[in-house]
Amino acid sequence: MRQLFQNLKNGALSVRDVPVPVADDRFVLVQNQCSLISVGTEKSLVDLGKKSLVGKAMARPDLVRRVIDKARQEGVRRAYDVVSTRLAEEQPLGYSSAGIVEEAGPLARHVQPGMRVACAGAGYANHADYVSVPHNLVVPIPSNVSFDEAAFTTVGAIALQGVRLLDPKMGERFLVLGLGLLGQIAVQLLKANGCTVLGYDLDQAMVDRAAGFGAEPIAAAQNPVEACLAATQGRGVDGVLICAGTSSNDPITWAGEATRDKGRVVAVGAVGLDVPRDPYFRKEISLMVSRSYGPGRYDPAYEEGGQDYPVGYVRFTEQRNMETFLDLVAADKVDVKSLITHRFEFSKAHDAYGLLEGKQGEPYLGIVLEYGEGQAQAGSVRPQTAASHPPKIGADGRIGVYAIGAGNYASGTLLPLFKAVPEVSLVGVASGSGRGASNAARSLGIAEVGSPDDAFVRQDVSLVLILTRHDSHARYAQAALDSGRHAYVEKPLALDLASLSDLYKTSLARPAQHLTVGFNRRYAPLTRQVVDYLPASLGPKGINIRVNAGRLPDNSWINDERQGGGRIVGEVCHFIDLASAVAGAPVVSVSGRALGGTDEPPKLAQDAIVTVGLADGSMASILYTSRGPAQMSKEYVEVFAGGKGAVIDNFQTGQLIDGVRTQKIGSGRQDKGQSAIITAMLQGIRDGKTLQDPITLFSVSMATILAVEAIARGISLPVDLDLLGASEG
Repeated sequence: MRQLFQNLKNGALSVRDVPVPVADDRFVLVQNQCSLISVGTEKSLVDLGKKSLVGKAMARPDLVRRVIDKARQEGVRRAYDVVSTRLAEEQPLGYSSAGIVEEAGPLARHVQPGMRVACAGAGYANHADYVSVPHNLVVPIPSNVSFDEAAFTTVGAIALQGVRLLDPKMGERFLVLGLGLLGQIAVQLLKANGCTVLGYDLDQAMVDRAAGFGAEPIAAAQNPVEACLAATQGRGVDGVLICAGTSSNDPITWAGEATRDKGRVVAVGAVGLDVPRDPYFRKEISLMVSRSYGPGRYDPAYEEGGQDYPVGYVRFTEQRNMETFLDLVAADKVDVKSLITHRFEFSKAHDAYGLLEGKQGEPYLGIVLEYGEGQAQAGSVRPQTAASHPPKIGADGRIGVYAIGAGNYASGTLLPLFKAVPEVSLVGVASGSGRGASNAARSLGIAEVGSPDDAFVRQDVSLVLILTRHDSHARYAQAALDSGRHAYVEKPLALDLASLSDLYKTSLARPAQHLTVGFNRRYAPLTRQVVDYLPASLGPKGINIRVNAGRLPDNSWINDERQGGGRIVGEVCHFIDLASAVAGAPVVSVSGRALGGTDEPPKLAQDAIVTVGLADGSMASILYTSRGPAQMSKEYVEVFAGGKGAVIDNFQTGQLIDGVRTQKIGSGRQDKGQSAIITAMLQGIRDGKTLQDPITLFSVSMATILAVEAIARGISLPVDLDLLGASEG
């Protein structure tokens, strides 16, 4: 299918062929008929892309701070690689579209194939032939509303949410500052509420257009504050809706001066927010910044997880705002048809964006892309799945590798490492959206961009890399083993014991197939030096691991119980495996406690101490915390045994200490063992030797899952692989 992308480095636009996205359980696959270019938001993205690196940094100082923090913790080289990878990526454009449902996931409520729907969401409702959208961001289109009208739904819902926050009452007077798409729709929504609306814009043509919808025009040459005071006998308007997009502070200043005592100001557009204290304080004006198109925005449990808010408590969510807007269009309360100034076939999207860049010199407002020409049927590009058993090594002597997942870590770290190995042939890459896979293929020279199912049917694939979000790891690993292939799974291996049990039984039944989990720290050079320095003959070890992880945003997918499983399962597993590697023994028990002062459930705790017992009598304490400063090392390891000790500092440097002398180790360059684990795994495949002992591998995974229960119950739990079905293997 075709999709529109922007190159982050130089701002260039391209329409490229990518795979049709996958509709997961709670998603809906839609064949777009129309999509709307949001001329404000998308023009700012295009303008940002064309800025120099310095210009980008000045526009996004928040991202610069994150890069500096990464450089402090992981080194300048690693930070540079991450930034370079990000800039090399191409980002999809668009967030408001309308089309026909092609497929609906089994948990997608009230959506059936063949339905006409409007879709919303950056990263979902893109400019593309097909889009995969969470069902909470999809609404049916009334029968008397056309696709081009429905393509306005997201922008309409944004305007509607701003109006709701303004809380208009019949007979009140409001000023709408900025009369672009949002402002024109907002004028109509306020009129539908029985309000008098004054409209102001620096473009007189936009003022005249708003007057056609019933606004009292304030000429572009006028002072909007004076006009509002004159229209209200000096009292000021009841409220101001700021729909302008500008870095200027004028709109927020004007709003304070034009609003009456105890009035309301709502900022919908991206404007300067250096609020002048005097008018807002003196008149006790309420100021709110509208968050996009309603409750649910930026909540992954709502948007991706499909968890709705009870209507008795949240009357108008994102989805219900979308429904309301379409109902208003259907009832002729809002006219968006007349806002369309340009239509382009999708194949001519470059011309559409040329308007935004001023290449044609034409005025524009509503720009609609139409997809009727050149669309393929989704069903015709779906691969047929069937188990097959390709040779372990290809006829050319290389190991065929297919990657499922192309996120930041996969594209920026792992895939380049695999690509650098001469004995590897990266034959294909897939991702849920298709965009990430396309970016990875382009930057790494991978010929095939396909679907996840391709990994299990292609005859030239021997090893499947599973680099997706955590909830799909066990499922894809099972599919790889069932199809006769080897599997490399980024941690964690599974999120629950049932999935882990199935994999354990399959792994024992298929000893010739390699199941490797990306527990790379045991392969780091400093880890190997410590293991050699403190052999088993010294007796049990005391191991202390401190992880200064930094806090993840609450809306991170890792903190979503279904997708990520939380940081204990998703990340602490690395350090349980490290403890097992240092001790040279499998895990036999686990206990833990979450740090106090938080309402987080144990599964989502970002601060905890996990203690593991090892089969040789060693003990390890793992402090995983989000509360430390970025200036401290991210990972710090201490090991004690037989009168000796060892330290690993952020996998950059370390010490070996025997009571008489201290030997410094490490080059200062961080190496967490990613290259070494890949080398060892590939050699194991060639030699027919399993890289990771199943007992050690599955005891670590089981201990990680049980750690959450141990924290919740406040007890120590045994790690017994018999509970996974060892006797059945």
